[in-house]
Amino acid sequence: QLQASGGGLVQAGGSLRLSCAASGIRFSTNGMGWFRQAPGKEREFVAYISAAGGNKSLADPVKGRFTISRDNAKNTVSLQMSSLQPEDTAVYYCAALRYGSRWHERTRIESYTYWGQGTLVTVSS
Repeated sequence: QLQASGGGLVQAGGSLRLSCAASGIRFSTNGMGWFRQAPGKEREFVAYISAAGGNKSLADPVKGRFTISRDNAKNTVSLQMSSLQPEDTAVYYCAALRYGSRWHERTRIESYTYWGQGTLVTVSS
């Protein structure tokens, strides 16, 4: 129901744009998040955008470098990543926030109902 794409290999300082296409869910009523999981590490929150797109938040490590956006007409959410660094290397996952969740729950993995399969981003130094 969530299909992430756009990952790949990029040199440090480069950019990538990840996309996530949703189907089978009421996309326009779900907040959407991006998480990432680096090798040997736990999955961590990266970015969030509210259902209508008016509220966004980014994890501290990516502030100023990543931007999250969505197109409810196309049922897609995107993550524009710039100034990529080797520490950004991870599998990136999109996820749909459980309907009715509160703002402070947006960074929690357990708050998300549906997950995409992940797309690998590798940043070389």
